[in-house]
Amino acid sequence: MLRNDFPFFTATLAAAMVEAVATPINWHFTADEAAYILGDSGAKVLVVHADIWRNIATDMPKDVMKGITVITVTTPAEIAEAYKIPKAECTGPANTLDWRSWIDAQPEWQGAPPQPQSAMIYTSGTTGRPKGVRRLGPVTVTRKGNHDAFVEGSRFLLTAPMYHSAPNRAAISTFHVGGDIVLAPRFGAEDTLKLIEQHRISHSFMVPTMLIRLLKLPAETRAKYDVSPLRHVVHAGAPCPPEVKRAIIEWWGPVLYEYYGGTETGAVTYCTSAEALSHPGTVGRAVQDATVKIFDEHGIECPTGEIGEIYCRLHTLPDFTYQGQDQERKDIEIDGLITCGDIGYLDEDGYLYISDRKKDMVIAGGVNIYPAQVEAAIIDYKGIRDCAVFGLPHAELGEFVVAAVQPEPGVSLDTTQLKEFLGKKIAVYMVPREIFVMEELPRDDSGKIFKRKLQDIHGDHYLSHYRSFLST
Repeated sequence: MLRNDFPFFTATLAAAMVEAVATPINWHFTADEAAYILGDSGAKVLVVHADIWRNIATDMPKDVMKGITVITVTTPAEIAEAYKIPKAECTGPANTLDWRSWIDAQPEWQGAPPQPQSAMIYTSGTTGRPKGVRRLGPVTVTRKGNHDAFVEGSRFLLTAPMYHSAPNRAAISTFHVGGDIVLAPRFGAEDTLKLIEQHRISHSFMVPTMLIRLLKLPAETRAKYDVSPLRHVVHAGAPCPPEVKRAIIEWWGPVLYEYYGGTETGAVTYCTSAEALSHPGTVGRAVQDATVKIFDEHGIECPTGEIGEIYCRLHTLPDFTYQGQDQERKDIEIDGLITCGDIGYLDEDGYLYISDRKKDMVIAGGVNIYPAQVEAAIIDYKGIRDCAVFGLPHAELGEFVVAAVQPEPGVSLDTTQLKEFLGKKIAVYMVPREIFVMEELPRDDSGKIFKRKLQDIHGDHYLSHYRSFLST
């Protein structure tokens, strides 16, 4: 349960040496959320930043913590500064082992060097509790079809949190092929440009929100920094508007890549900068050794261009199960292919397009509405920094489309004008009935927005807003 810090690597690699399984825990989690993963995974040791442990220790259930050794890592100065952590909270309580002292007391390892091994990542848990994805065989570093994502001598900048599967796999794979890794305590747009120039960064993993924030920097700020060392910047994890990709490519050159996949599947498609420009909106074609198909709700394969649920498999990646939930694993498979719950389609050239998450899809009056399409339209409106579109309950239509928007600092948004703008870009039934303006959107450390929290925040207000309408 660590932020991006060097002990994260040490603990992950050490686990592989002794045939244990490393299980990252989202450091934002409450005691209850962390306790669930500790209990579900059968953890024996918890390695945790000292300040995080001080915040949750008293609320951790005694029955879960029985038999678990807690080793606290002193929170380093750069992380304490980035997150405004008081100095007194940066060292562990007296009743825990200190990471550095514990390491120094161990004999030098005489066994084989660590080999690649997949961490057991817990999925986001958008519906119900998170599920641990446990691989059933050894994992090797992927070298096919990813356009030299992992190469010896690379200099990899890590700003996304390693409790997510994509940055975790990218960082550990970079280590195993002999690349250097530069850790940032957290993402900052201008700070990222400084690090690229200072450390001659060649590779990085980013999420679309990071790219958008980089583009929002003033032109004179962007021009100050040398980004010519960049060779391979890959993004994934959320839809990225085609115009954002185009702008980054114009700025950085043809170094931007995208892939589609999930914790369960690995990267099953890859998209180059050239393909992003020639096929706007695609996430690429199936990589070598991968299969991608689209199925309808009856499990019948969809024809080209028809939207359905995406099923896929990277055949070189060992199979998996969900920790303690084998039936859940079986339920997501058709003909040997598995789904991450995404909706999309394949074009006549085999390029995959993502419409949305199946569980994010809004069904209003029997019509399927994909929030990603609405979000792409909203982000085009001048003065908007970020947005999230989601559904809230409606007694008559089932759901209504609503949006939460975060304006740029100092910008006052007129939601009526925004709706008029959207009415010219998307179908009328897709335009959000209600638009909430928020100074900040709730998000995790990678920048991904918590739509479930937005639904909790605005649900009561929304139902109250429509109560008089529903009563008539």
